[in-house]
Amino acid sequence: MASKVTLQDIADALGVSRNTVSKAINNTGVLAESTREKVLEKAIEMGYKQFSYASSVSDIRNPNVSRSKTSEEIALLTGNYLSNSHFASTMLDKFQHEISLLGYSLTMHRVDENSIAELSLPISFRPETTKGIVCIEMFNHPYCKMICNLGIPVLMIDAPVACFWKPINADILLMDNFTAIYSVVNDMSKRGITKIGFVGQVTHCRSFYERYMAFREAMFINNLNYEDKYCLTEVHPHDAQYKDYLYKTLEEIKELPEMFICANDFVALDLLYGLRKLGVDCPRDIKLFGFDDSPESKIMTPSLSTCHIHSQIIGYSAANLIISRIAQPDLNYRITYTETDLIYRESTEST
Repeated sequence: MASKVTLQDIADALGVSRNTVSKAINNTGVLAESTREKVLEKAIEMGYKQFSYASSVSDIRNPNVSRSKTSEEIALLTGNYLSNSHFASTMLDKFQHEISLLGYSLTMHRVDENSIAELSLPISFRPETTKGIVCIEMFNHPYCKMICNLGIPVLMIDAPVACFWKPINADILLMDNFTAIYSVVNDMSKRGITKIGFVGQVTHCRSFYERYMAFREAMFINNLNYEDKYCLTEVHPHDAQYKDYLYKTLEEIKELPEMFICANDFVALDLLYGLRKLGVDCPRDIKLFGFDDSPESKIMTPSLSTCHIHSQIIGYSAANLIISRIAQPDLNYRITYTETDLIYRESTEST
């Protein structure tokens, strides 16, 4: 009888480490897509059987996938247009690729303000063929609760802040909103920067709230005083008027902090506009830190220190979560975080 194929057997056949094979098969850590595909192909070829559910998303070369699934849909509901600068544009490419390999198609539906106010579904949405729902930029709690009561599996990519005290019947996928901010505050405190504020509407979504709480906790851990006067967290839409709102608010502040941590890169860009109008230079007079590592963060002046999120890993994880929920609807609801990377650029440099 042939011996069971092990991870080491696959590693030896490819000339890579056992750790690399383990990452590919168990979908852990960061691995180049080409490497992961190469490992999975070799594993299938050698007759490896112990794939995790995560690996089976890419294991679509399996001839047992039912042809009938081509008529089954996963619906994407979004409250905003997703520009190329939004992490979801890259994430959705990966997500659509993964679910299509399993025989599912992706339909996209924009939820407008009227639908939210009326708690009604988009006209294009077809519940009879929809096997799962993925929500992006959907932060109205009553509307999300309505979606979760349709009897269709739901995955929230980010979620309303009210989910903390009013849980909804859905899996939630987020990026790590804590680690980079803990590190930034710790690193800045070692440089003698102790007056730090936060900018962004903290109730906008769960991620913004988590970043704000990470900031407060990091200040506490580093024995730094949290000062309300340095934080611009009032409720205000993050729309075209936001930068003017920030400018007017900055005008009224009697003393600026040494650094602002912003809810995301676009908040940092709007804040920089106001600081410049006031003649405040970054990074000479004040440091800035964003979040998301948007394309704009790399090309703005000064380039923005930020937190990189792995859009393709989010897409891959989203596919696993919604497909596993479809297959096993009685699973406990899960909150999953994907890793992030701290990136320092010019906006936090010493001068």
